[in-house]
Amino acid sequence: MAERVFVIVLDSVGIGEAPDAGDYGDTGSNTVKACYDTGKLSVPNMRRLGLFNIDGNSYGGSVDAPEGAFARLRELSKGKDTTTGHWEMMGIISEKPFPTYPEGFPPEIIHEFEEKTGRRVICNKPYSGTAVIADYGEEHMKTGALIVYTSADSVFQIAAHEDIVPVEELYRYCEIAREILCGEHAVGRVIARPFTGSHPFTRTTRRHDFSLTPTKKTVLDRVNEAGLTCFGVGKINDIFAGAGLNGFVRTEGNTDGMRKTAEFAAKNDWKGLCFVNLVDFDMLYGHRNDVAGYTAGLNEFDEWVGGFMKSMRPDDVLMITADHGCDPTTPSTDHSREYVPLLIYGNSIEPTNYGTMDGFDNVGKFVLKYLGLE
Repeated sequence: MAERVFVIVLDSVGIGEAPDAGDYGDTGSNTVKACYDTGKLSVPNMRRLGLFNIDGNSYGGSVDAPEGAFARLRELSKGKDTTTGHWEMMGIISEKPFPTYPEGFPPEIIHEFEEKTGRRVICNKPYSGTAVIADYGEEHMKTGALIVYTSADSVFQIAAHEDIVPVEELYRYCEIAREILCGEHAVGRVIARPFTGSHPFTRTTRRHDFSLTPTKKTVLDRVNEAGLTCFGVGKINDIFAGAGLNGFVRTEGNTDGMRKTAEFAAKNDWKGLCFVNLVDFDMLYGHRNDVAGYTAGLNEFDEWVGGFMKSMRPDDVLMITADHGCDPTTPSTDHSREYVPLLIYGNSIEPTNYGTMDGFDNVGKFVLKYLGLE
């Protein structure tokens, strides 16, 4: 039994098309292989844990004696977004996907949002987050209108310049949108997207996600109710609307997230779960089809995790996984329906090939098992 479990989600690091990828337009997607094919992927630490021994891999070079347990996980929920993937990890299978808006949000939603915020809305269509501020930033600066946009995911995103709309005010507008977007229009996330500068504009790190509250109790609640620490790093608190957590810290990207994870691991006064999301793989690289950046990000994480493993205590367990794919080499810039890897390491972990496992919820099941909880 472990005293501390670290679950690190490499946001969007999928490992090959899922059986139903064709239903989502994602046939052929393989995020890790896309990075491997650059010839610049260097992940020796994850390789020795068994990354390239995972079912379905024919690249990267398997190792004869992996040091960790490993598997690939198939998502059971409908959809391929962040909220769905993380919720399933912690025990919630979503029978129907969250609503999406390829034609923009309906007039009644926009009208109510404008009335309650006192600001006009511009854009209201699917858009790239960097392109939308380039195309609508000047109009927003002149008029104070809010830039509302979406994507292929179930998101209502609000972009505003910090000089025009202070960040706390933008967060309040997001809370208003979150209250409006319920019932049939209950999108997975409302996202604040602050930016600064003048043409060209730059998005800041003060993004904040406002998710739905989980529809039932999760593994996080179970850990918390057992009197153990349940700590979130990165956007974990946002994804679960704080439910089940008894502590969290936000991050400003992967490097900051890894640093804060290591700092929390160095503390002596806790037992339980540290649940981490490293968002740059998805936000900076996958959605921008930046395969070089994605590959460099994986290399950076692998170097860091090698040091982290050396610092682990005898009763620590490390789990590395993902919430969906986002192949940076396909024509699409959206998430891809893929298997995700699962790597498990610790003194108490017997190297095992678990093969292909149905359900991201196996992550949560392992967490409970290692912490000695039913």
